[in-house]
Amino acid sequence: MKFVSSLAELASTPWTGGCNALCWPRELVGDFAEVVELLGPGDDLEEVDAARLRSLSVSARGQAAIDVLVEDLRALTALGLAPVLNCVRAYERDERSLPVATDVFSFHIYRAPIETATWLCTYFGPASEVLPNDQAVRRVDLPDVRAALLACFGGDDDVAFREWLSTHFFDLHYAALPRAQPYILGVGALWRLAVDWPRSPVPPCIHRAPATQKGDPPRLLLIC
Repeated sequence: MKFVSSLAELASTPWTGGCNALCWPRELVGDFAEVVELLGPGDDLEEVDAARLRSLSVSARGQAAIDVLVEDLRALTALGLAPVLNCVRAYERDERSLPVATDVFSFHIYRAPIETATWLCTYFGPASEVLPNDQAVRRVDLPDVRAALLACFGGDDDVAFREWLSTHFFDLHYAALPRAQPYILGVGALWRLAVDWPRSPVPPCIHRAPATQKGDPPRLLLIC
């Protein structure tokens, strides 16, 4: 983990030395709770664009929060990214009773065929968590889990099985080791997290969404 002092530094700092999580800490002004309240009820996962934000009738502090949100969307778009602002009222859970749950509440990584990264910022609500790579193990490498997955696959532990694990995203999910200490990403900070891509110089960042339940206060989350 490394901390930087600007958006430019966050975008330009190379992945080196095993560091796979970069953070620009920020103390944001504005009433983000008001913005969430005025968004009102809606879909479990609702994308909120700049036009919707500007349509809200807010106080001066609410307007300050909207200015931050709109500027973040603009600045990240200017970097060539595709930021999305979500009001998250509930996440879909993997209720298939399989040996590995593949929802966002499980520690996981992202994989891509080209160089990329995940950008995150929580403006309101509980923040995401990251887990040091030496404090985690892939769930598919746990003997009992692998045996259960093999039973679901119905074949041998061979290339076809490993391709099946990848196709169904089981190999992207991790279990925390005993005495692991997840790090909460906090509110307001803008993060850049490493992704598993060919020839990446650092391991991908293991992370998860906070353990929220339906009916909890919404999260206001930027991701790209």
